[in-house]
Amino acid sequence: MANEELNPVEEQKVEQPEEVVAAEEAQEENAEQGEAEQVAAEETAQDADKLAADLAAAVAEVETLKDQILRVQADAQNVRRRAEQDVEKAHKFGVEKFANEMLPIVDSLERAIEAFGDDEAVKPMKEGVEMTMNMFLSGLAKFQMEQVNPMGEAFDPALHQAMSMVESPDAKPNTVIAVMQKGYTLHGRLVRPAMVVVAKA
Repeated sequence: MANEELNPVEEQKVEQPEEVVAAEEAQEENAEQGEAEQVAAEETAQDADKLAADLAAAVAEVETLKDQILRVQADAQNVRRRAEQDVEKAHKFGVEKFANEMLPIVDSLERAIEAFGDDEAVKPMKEGVEMTMNMFLSGLAKFQMEQVNPMGEAFDPALHQAMSMVESPDAKPNTVIAVMQKGYTLHGRLVRPAMVVVAKA
């Protein structure tokens, strides 16, 4: 009976050799491993895309914040510069109103000196008034208050106010031939224009 042939059902029941089984198991493992690697690769690609998008968003936000910081710094510098200019102007022109109130006194002293004339009897009084006026003018000069006396100069509408124009054969056209009231500047800025008579062109 040992030599009897096995029927097909019995043939299936015969165990396969171990090498074949191991090869089949290895094949299955490789297939599973390949699928797992593919899934992992897809997940990695998705993660990389998400990270790239997050990085781009973060870079854009950083650029926006940097721009905002630069604007804030520029605004702060502008405010500081304006404040410094305001303080400087306050120092320079803080005495402008006071100086304006003093100018009529200088005008009165000048008129008093002219009224004395050349009379020897009142000469000491005239000298005293001149000294007072000079002290007054030197006090104003300490605060950069300068007198504008354009006699004989060309008419300058930025500094002079023409009260009238007259024929004057001895003077060049548009030249100041008489100063009715002297002008004044404070730190180069006009406080009061000089009132003048100008030669006609």
